[in-house]
Amino acid sequence: MSTTQRSCPIVIAHRGASGYLPEHTLAAKAMAHAMDADYIEQDVVLSRDGIPVVLHDVYLESTTDVAQRFPGRAQADGRFYAMDFLLEELRQLKVHERSSQHGEGSERAVYPGRFPLAPALFGIPTLAEEIDLIAGLDRSRGRTTGLYVELKGPNLHMARGMDIATIVLSVLAEKGYADRPQQVYLQCFDGPTLKRLRHEIKTPLPLIQLIGENSWGEDSDSDYDYMRSPAGLAEIASYAHGIGPWLAQIYMGRSPAGEVLLSELVNRAHALGLAVHPYTFRSDELPAGVEDFNELLDIFFKRAGVDGVFTDFPDTVRHYLRRENII
Repeated sequence: MSTTQRSCPIVIAHRGASGYLPEHTLAAKAMAHAMDADYIEQDVVLSRDGIPVVLHDVYLESTTDVAQRFPGRAQADGRFYAMDFLLEELRQLKVHERSSQHGEGSERAVYPGRFPLAPALFGIPTLAEEIDLIAGLDRSRGRTTGLYVELKGPNLHMARGMDIATIVLSVLAEKGYADRPQQVYLQCFDGPTLKRLRHEIKTPLPLIQLIGENSWGEDSDSDYDYMRSPAGLAEIASYAHGIGPWLAQIYMGRSPAGEVLLSELVNRAHALGLAVHPYTFRSDELPAGVEDFNELLDIFFKRAGVDGVFTDFPDTVRHYLRRENII
């Protein structure tokens, strides 16, 4: 299911304008809209009562105060799963900047220079609420902004008897977005879920095969090494419109002489008509051998020729594309 690459690359706000406000909050999405992102990403998980909410993880502890509000609700692995909480319980949580634990009772921001961990001012939105926000801003600002929806943990949800694919599509249909292929992408790390969307459910929406590393432990039996091979990409082209690879699968560092090294992934994908939207572009987390954010964007847009990027800083990418006359 190949498609022609766009003539102008797209700016995808990764979890919203998450370089400035806590990820997947409505505030971060409103800011991304104001920064003229072409698409705004929605990672979707389900509550215990089957309501799609926008949250990057199937877990809650990294971005909310769940451990303080609901102590004792962790599973045996110590994690707090969104699927264990009713929507009315998720409504009680406060969302903060992504954090990690460092010693007993010590919590630190993953990106220290971003929005402070406290005070916690934000909540978890439902997918329907976020769509209403973006549609409302489109109307008031005279724009057409795309949704870029990721289905998180489809097999974990199915093990609980919840079909996240059909539930999300029903929300998109309710909001009038299920038949807008020019405005909505669906993405997932799980190849079988995307194949089902294409061949059984027959959604008209373009599908993006996310490509991770086998060592990451994604909720999928997919072999990401195979996906990056010529045979794997050809298989992806039979059901998807594009790929969403990790940027380190394209930029391979530098040679001993200092030359930029690129994989063949973009060229191989383009030869099959697949769009390439790599993740994640952060000015405060540059790959080794890259001096600054502009150089990173030069590598991917001018040398690799990607069709869009997921970025925490949509304003910076937009300014770069305009300055370089790429859009």
